[in-house]
Amino acid sequence: MRIPVTGKLFNWESLDDSPDLVALKLFLGMLPDEKLISALRFRRYKGRDDYPVPTLWRVHLLRYFLRHATMESCLAEMRRNAALRELAFIANVADVPKPWNISRFEEVLGEPIHLTLLREMFEQFLKKLGMVVPDLGRHTAGDSSCLSARGDSKEACKHDGTLPQPAGGRKEYRSDDGVISRIYEWFGYKFHLLVDVKHEVILAWHVTSATESDAGQIPELIRQAQGNLPEGRIETMTYDKAADDVKTHTLLREQNIKPVVQNRQMWREEGERMLPGHDGNSNIVYDEAGTVFCYDKVSEPPIKHKMAYTGYEKSRGTLKYRCPARHEGWSCPSAGRCNKDKPFGKTVRVKQAIDLRRFPPIPRATMEFERRYKGRTAIERVNARCKLFWGADDGNIKGAKRFHAHVATIMVVHALFATALACAPRYEGKSLSPVKLSKISLALYPGNPVNST
Repeated sequence: MRIPVTGKLFNWESLDDSPDLVALKLFLGMLPDEKLISALRFRRYKGRDDYPVPTLWRVHLLRYFLRHATMESCLAEMRRNAALRELAFIANVADVPKPWNISRFEEVLGEPIHLTLLREMFEQFLKKLGMVVPDLGRHTAGDSSCLSARGDSKEACKHDGTLPQPAGGRKEYRSDDGVISRIYEWFGYKFHLLVDVKHEVILAWHVTSATESDAGQIPELIRQAQGNLPEGRIETMTYDKAADDVKTHTLLREQNIKPVVQNRQMWREEGERMLPGHDGNSNIVYDEAGTVFCYDKVSEPPIKHKMAYTGYEKSRGTLKYRCPARHEGWSCPSAGRCNKDKPFGKTVRVKQAIDLRRFPPIPRATMEFERRYKGRTAIERVNARCKLFWGADDGNIKGAKRFHAHVATIMVVHALFATALACAPRYEGKSLSPVKLSKISLALYPGNPVNST
């Protein structure tokens, strides 16, 4: 893993498809897995110990480190590679676990108490990164993605309600005029993520049944992210129109997070409405997206102009707009009627309380909103990395316990690799040149264990 000094802090493109043994040893040494191994040993108690817990845990992890599509291919490589067996504390080829041994281990790993410990490992990495990376989590994006899985009839019979079960999901994609253009159906789960837009690091995650709504999981994602980051770190949250409801906007306002949410089109016949507080003699209106317009009533026919947005007044809870002609420096026939002797022209303050959905702190018809909303592409890349690079959307995982252990392990591996990227030494480009260590690298690991990679 060679990262140039000019590379990004979290240079995901530099991840090796197949890490060498030195890197694998480093990754395994970075994991804070003592509590998990102790819990798994306690769970086994006096059961058979043909394959020790640390061995099964490391074999399980090596599948993701080495990006094997199936556990069978990972075990086949371990039978061929003596050095790889040594990392998993396996002395002989005959001691390599069988596929069914790993399957049973994954079912135990998917029990709620062990899933909680896996999440704690993920949170340990995130909290450390949040402390040393000053802008991690400042601008976030959220979304859900479908994950295919297979149900287990035996597990469904003894389901105790602690783990979401797979179900049939359906998504409808509509065009701008409301016509259904595409339908996607799957059987499995929904994977809800909140990621950092700049660094593409997962800040919070949640797995639900495929029938759950996206907006209903946003409070849980925000709660997790705020627990993993320093207080007040999150400034914006970008989401698609699934989050455009009053509850979500109210929650974000209470948490001092600016929503960058695509507008849901619900007006069927109306094109615009009169702004509350203005009568029929006024020339101020707004559309469904919350864009404020003024009419030039002197011209024939009247001409509509978008008013100039000049800022969000948090103390007043208002959005401030001014005359577009005076603000942009062009002449308007209605200037004398609207502006009179005002030096900045006509000023309109729109109260957010009128409708939080349509009047967010960052109005939709602004360049800042467009720039922030483009950050949603980051979560698409993170989704692809989880589903394709690490195989979260495998589709062959049978049973809820095994599936949740599968996803939780991928989250731990993601946080581990993010930490390894942040503290990796940077090369100047010459083969014999020394490496440089950033302040973040030294803060994460003062002893610099990644220098050898």
